Amino acid sequence: MLGRLTDAWNGGDAAAYGRLFTEDADYVTFFGLNFPGREAIESSHRALFEGPLKGSKLTGSLGVAAKVRFVRPDVAVVVVGGGSSLAGGEVADEGRESTVSFVLVREGGEWLITAFQNTRVSDPRG
Repeated sequence: MLGRLTDAWNGGDAAAYGRLFTEDADYVTFFGLNFPGREAIESSHRALFEGPLKGSKLTGSLGVAAKVRFVRPDVAVVVVGGGSSLAGGEVADEGRESTVSFVLVREGGEWLITAFQNTRVSDPRG
């Protein structure tokens, strides 16, 4: 699932990105804005992929060393670190590291994201 998410982002494919979410998913960005529903997630990412995030790449540990906890056999909570490079590099740009939380549900034989929360990593001590 996380590999497909990374591939869709890195390919700038908003439709593929949106298909990874349930119809009623909630997508909370690092600045607290919620995009409710697959359609809003896809359209907002289309605007990002065609605009300010065109050519950006997800980097870091997204999909690697993720903490996965099964709440039920068909529901999982995943917490993973990652980042992004606006220039499409292999290493996250400074200040673009995040911790991302997912709630995944198994529907029709595949895992989909029903809740997503992206939080920028920062040190409140300065």
